[in-house]
Amino acid sequence: MKKYTTIYDIDNIPETIQEAILLKENPFAHKALGTNKTLVMLFFNASLRTRLSTEKAAKNLGMDVMILNVNDAWNLEFEEGTIMNLNSSEHVKEAAQVISQYADIIAIRAFPSLEDKEKDTSEWILNSFTKHATVPIVNMESATMHPLQALADAITITELQKKQQPKVVLSWAPHPKALPQAVANSFVKMMQSLNIDFSITHPEGYELDSEITKNVPVYYDQKEALQDADFVYAKNWSSYESYGKVLHQDSNWMLTKDTLKEAKFMHCLPVRRNVVVEDAVLDGENSIVIQQALNRVFSAQIVLKKMLENL
Repeated sequence: MKKYTTIYDIDNIPETIQEAILLKENPFAHKALGTNKTLVMLFFNASLRTRLSTEKAAKNLGMDVMILNVNDAWNLEFEEGTIMNLNSSEHVKEAAQVISQYADIIAIRAFPSLEDKEKDTSEWILNSFTKHATVPIVNMESATMHPLQALADAITITELQKKQQPKVVLSWAPHPKALPQAVANSFVKMMQSLNIDFSITHPEGYELDSEITKNVPVYYDQKEALQDADFVYAKNWSSYESYGKVLHQDSNWMLTKDTLKEAKFMHCLPVRRNVVVEDAVLDGENSIVIQQALNRVFSAQIVLKKMLENL
């Protein structure tokens, strides 16, 4: 693997999922692989699970890890041909090449503005580093994608599914803030790559990018969509068409025991209790969010392992 910016950088997704599950049984088996190798993690936005799980994954492989909160360091310029006489003090062209001399792999986390749709969908930060860096790039969540989370989600479903083709539903949930589509986008792409019965449910106006959802069934009636579901993934996202807007708040879309019934509850975390999901679900036996969070280590570890093997 030469980079991991989208799930499509994985050659064989089912095989990779099984390899990640095997890593959980002996996470230190490949510790020599990362000896004298360095992962540099650049955070344009804050993180809890992504930061800790990716660092843990790298250290399981014997790597050294350096972490930089980019916005605390300098104002980085990305535009071509710009006259840098204002706030920006360093251009990505130099920064990416310099960091590449310190790193064997660079991991980047950079959220969208949710204001400029064209700029966000161009993935200007992630793609600038991919273009100018001379080492592999890992996407720790970008403007439109979160492939490490999607891989962890697929690992979790694979571990827990009790039927050959489980029914998996991605459900929009209310949230007081406008959130990106990145988690939902990558989850949709990942589910399209698995042997499952997959559908999406959300209020009208919250359609995701049709280039991503393609022919996935979409239901505007949550109860209808969740009927007989095996796994329900709750996630808020702001409007894609009315870009970045919160069109309305409908508390009826909060996930409850009544709507979920026997389905396993999934969420990437952090989650707003009694807004996205009620306590009874999150604290109940069908909640698998903690297992999902643990699998973030092994989604990152299998990706880093494949990259190290290719260096």
